Amino acid sequence: MKTLVLGVGNLLLQDEGAGVRALEKFENKYRLPDGVELLDGGTSGLELLHQLDGRDRLVIVDVVRRGEPPGSVVRMAGEEVPAQFRQKISPHQLGIADLLATARLIGSLPEKLVLFGIEPKNLDTGLSMSDEVVKGLDQLVEMLARELDAQPI
Repeated sequence: MKTLVLGVGNLLLQDEGAGVRALEKFENKYRLPDGVELLDGGTSGLELLHQLDGRDRLVIVDVVRRGEPPGSVVRMAGEEVPAQFRQKISPHQLGIADLLATARLIGSLPEKLVLFGIEPKNLDTGLSMSDEVVKGLDQLVEMLARELDAQPI
């Protein structure tokens, strides 16, 4: 199975960068299984469209607001994923919503969609994440490793 794991977020907005930071932690702790590629999508949107070509599964890692305590982690799949990006909490999520809609329209949306989200505490300008989100990243990375069947380094 060809899988793209896409970490998205803005590192300049505190917890908003959690998706990118989670991929960094994952890469330092686990070996990538065959057929899995990690990509720091940052704040990109439609420009990532070509990255979806030929993929069977897309795993997105991002912040999500669901009214849970900061640092809480959630896994969503299938149609829950595009629905989550309809409620935007940051500008890059508009780009991800457009990416998913366009990929579906042109037939390049991977069959399997998964989103690992973490509840943010602070989205203000700043480089450091809240303690709650930093702690939640460990759980998110473990869940991602199980999803990908990744082995520790």
